Amino acid sequence: MGRRLLLGTLGLGALGVLAAPPLQRGLESLFAGDPTGLTGLLPNGGGFRYYSVTSSVPHKGPADYRLTIDGLVDRPRSYTLADLKALPQTRLVHDVQCVTGWRVPGTPFEGVRLSHILDAAGVRPTARAIRFTCFDGAYTESLTLRQARRPDVLVAHRMQDKALGHDHGGPVRLYVAPMYFYKSAKWLSGITVTEDVRPGYWEDRGYDVDAWVGRSNGRDDAPTS
Repeated sequence: MGRRLLLGTLGLGALGVLAAPPLQRGLESLFAGDPTGLTGLLPNGGGFRYYSVTSSVPHKGPADYRLTIDGLVDRPRSYTLADLKALPQTRLVHDVQCVTGWRVPGTPFEGVRLSHILDAAGVRPTARAIRFTCFDGAYTESLTLRQARRPDVLVAHRMQDKALGHDHGGPVRLYVAPMYFYKSAKWLSGITVTEDVRPGYWEDRGYDVDAWVGRSNGRDDAPTS
């Protein structure tokens, strides 16, 4: 290989290294919100993939974000982002495991234990489950009341030690550490306490309602907590 060709090849290689992150971000922006699942083929920040079941998701910020808790509770209320940040905070570090196979090790999440919000609302004796709704207008999830009261289930507003970004479900998402990541509903807007479990978006399409990592969905992944 001649000197000129060698230098040209090295220059193209360096250009590729510099251009790769912007190109990746451009691809993710182009396909963001794609309900076909194509975006699952694209790597996102830190090894994550971007998934959405709608064509677009509105952005919410500190001024217009609200999280409501209602249903079988004595004290329904609405939380702003500032309200949630003012509550006692918990930081957890666990692997994140997607049911499609990818895993992101040692991921920090921070927020309010869901049990704290439930206790503040006053759950009624007839309650057995929780239904979660999201401001994308389509996604739902569920947990039993016993699962929801685990200390490793958060209403999270931080991930990887920074504010939770829109693509990762911000400003607030559910985080269920020991379950496959589809249980950790993004863009969380509603917590409704119910008598019975109501299967969520993916459960209605064949995924397990109880999504323990390594013990559900026919997978044998190592547990995340």
